[in-house]
Amino acid sequence: MDLKSKIILISGPTASGKSKLAIEFAKKINGEIINADSMQIYKELKILTARPIKENINKIKHHLYGFQSCKNEFSTGEWLKLVKKKINEIRNKNKIPILVGGTGLYFKALTDGLVKIPNIPSKIRNKIRNIQKQIGQKKFYIKLLKVDKFVKNKIDPTDVQRSLRAYEVIFFTKKSIFEWYKKTKSYFKRDEFFKIYIDYPKDELINKISKRVDQMIKDGAVKEVKDFKKLNLKNDSNINKVIGIKEIKDFIDKKTSLKEMKLNIVIKTRQYAKRQRTWSRGQMNDWQKIDPKGLLRLIKKL
Repeated sequence: MDLKSKIILISGPTASGKSKLAIEFAKKINGEIINADSMQIYKELKILTARPIKENINKIKHHLYGFQSCKNEFSTGEWLKLVKKKINEIRNKNKIPILVGGTGLYFKALTDGLVKIPNIPSKIRNKIRNIQKQIGQKKFYIKLLKVDKFVKNKIDPTDVQRSLRAYEVIFFTKKSIFEWYKKTKSYFKRDEFFKIYIDYPKDELINKISKRVDQMIKDGAVKEVKDFKKLNLKNDSNINKVIGIKEIKDFIDKKTSLKEMKLNIVIKTRQYAKRQRTWSRGQMNDWQKIDPKGLLRLIKKL
């Protein structure tokens, strides 16, 4: 299989071992790795976001990990701009770019292009945000579904930022954000991508999630959250979506025991993995679905 002219994309649910498999891929095909995880861009939360460890980064060149402060908002458009530049830089060195992560929206922006929605006046955006704060996310999401039927199964009910964005788009443009997505065009050609989705067996993934949470606590996740709390970020900051922050804060505040905290993180992570799978079934039909063992066999054949 000739992959010299390809851009390799590796996705999959959380804890499926994407980062390690990407390194094996990179060794075999002379590649460099680019981050496609919206939470691993932040420097302050290395453990909870499962950022690649220094040992692995030393083996293979990694890009766009831990370079952004939690204090700053970072958009998909900003990521896409940086990624285009990195892909071209890696190709100019006669190496193969390998993008790895679990953020479906990042991959969609790369392969399909970024939606060009008209600028929405700040007055309208603030008005919608005030409505969301007044009625709460649960009622706001129900309100959103009434005006935009395309949102169902595409935006998680707890995702405040994407819910607000979807509502303001349909309110101002009278068209769903997902209708705008259809008008996008990628910077790269479709046949340039070699797409792999790691389809991890459910029972094995659940076991891996439990082990990962234990390891995160051993590695210092509690101290990481204590330091994070000192930043005093707003509750609706994007970074607060990282699984483990709330659960560890509750433990620090003595609202839960260590055992309860771990269990809560495991449950949240399982739920997140389930949502990622659901999203992949609807949005990643043209990706090769393969389990980790199958991917390792594929790498050996290269």
